[in-house]
Amino acid sequence: MHTVWKGAISFGLVHVPVKMFSATEDKDISMRYVHKECGSPLSYVRKCPVCDEEVGWEEIAKGYEYEKGKFVLFEKEELEQITEQANKAIAILDFVDLSEIDPIYFQKTYYLAPDQAGGNAYQLLKEAMQQSGKIGIAKISIRSKSSLAAIRVLDECLAIETMFYPDEIRPVSQVPNLPENIQVNDKELGMAQMLIEQLSTPFEPKKYGDDYRERLLDLIEHKVAGEEIKIAPAKQETNVIDLMAALQASIEAAKPVATDPGPAKKTARGKAKANPAEPAAAAGEGPKPKRRKTAKKNETVS
Repeated sequence: MHTVWKGAISFGLVHVPVKMFSATEDKDISMRYVHKECGSPLSYVRKCPVCDEEVGWEEIAKGYEYEKGKFVLFEKEELEQITEQANKAIAILDFVDLSEIDPIYFQKTYYLAPDQAGGNAYQLLKEAMQQSGKIGIAKISIRSKSSLAAIRVLDECLAIETMFYPDEIRPVSQVPNLPENIQVNDKELGMAQMLIEQLSTPFEPKKYGDDYRERLLDLIEHKVAGEEIKIAPAKQETNVIDLMAALQASIEAAKPVATDPGPAKKTARGKAKANPAEPAAAAGEGPKPKRRKTAKKNETVS
């Protein structure tokens, strides 16, 4: 794996040299813009609209627009100076319970491996965190981007999750059209809870896959092979009018499929079909008299 960052974790006076590796990979299928007429891929050009000419990277600076059309410019060295010290260390500020952090804060996961002679300190931190059940909250700067971070143990490896700062989380109050003062029907609520219970299961990541990517790869293979593809339009979904009916149908669909009854039950069913029960007596007729049992040998029949 490619090393993303090198530095050290510090907690108290303990210093743990580490290397960082990305724990995830983006498997999105990359597409390019292509000129339909000739099939050539299009390129992006950095062009100044005032000078009307293409601008090279050596002529480009970073700028902040403090007023409309007015910028303050920064040289690369200026920005490097304010991030140089922060890029060298992951300082653990606090230890907390993972359950206290809402998932909205998490961004991206990285693996941390010991660097140089940091194996002993790395193992010490890992085992101490495992036994305490705590995770570390730290600050880290990666590629000039400062983030909060959560350090935890994942499969005998230290992992770090970059996190958003609290002021980067938009408040729920900004979400439009949230329902207010709507009373929930008790029967509908009970059925919804029943449906949740039927669909509840332990989390198994391998159950889930990227269906869109699979369909797109299949479509690409057919097109590369020169096959003409026609995709049937998806069925238009209608608005749910009867919520109770929709819940009931969902509960029925979520019920487990009946299992094979086994050979014993199948045999019993076969006998029932071969010797169906006698029809019930007609209306107005009394019950049929029972047949006398045949006496056993050497017994007298009365």
